[in-house]
Amino acid sequence: MAYSGKYRVKNTKKYQGDHTQVVYRSLWEKHAFKWCDNNSDVVEWSSEEVVIPYLYEVDKRYHRYFMDLKIKFRDGKTYLVEIKPDKETRPPEGQRRTKKYITEAFTYVKNQNKWEAAHEYAQDRGWSFVIWTEKIEPLKSMIPKSTKKLKPFSRKKK
Repeated sequence: MAYSGKYRVKNTKKYQGDHTQVVYRSLWEKHAFKWCDNNSDVVEWSSEEVVIPYLYEVDKRYHRYFMDLKIKFRDGKTYLVEIKPDKETRPPEGQRRTKKYITEAFTYVKNQNKWEAAHEYAQDRGWSFVIWTEKIEPLKSMIPKSTKKLKPFSRKKK
């Protein structure tokens, strides 16, 4: 079950964008927003303010990808962060002819297309693109300890 709502930004000077319109689409996002808001090492952050065009291989059309987070740290490093369940970062498993498998396959392809575009977008700007899941910090504990534990996006070999 997904939880969503409006997040009330406490440190409005740190938020880059309209701080009255911050929406979380999962409890992981809500906790990540709270962490950004309260972390003294975070100097700027935003949610869904960075929009990246990407080509979806299935329909051969361009779409818009709204990044979950953009975080700039005191040390000058900037990260684009996608928050996803681990299951959606891997190819689907199961019977290939089921509706569930086909839906998961389309989702996987779409995510790979989005993440490739985000990786290139970040790289062009000297930033990093990372994916946070429930299996890695910071979402594992809901409170990140440091940026050293961020795992970079790794491209799947085609």
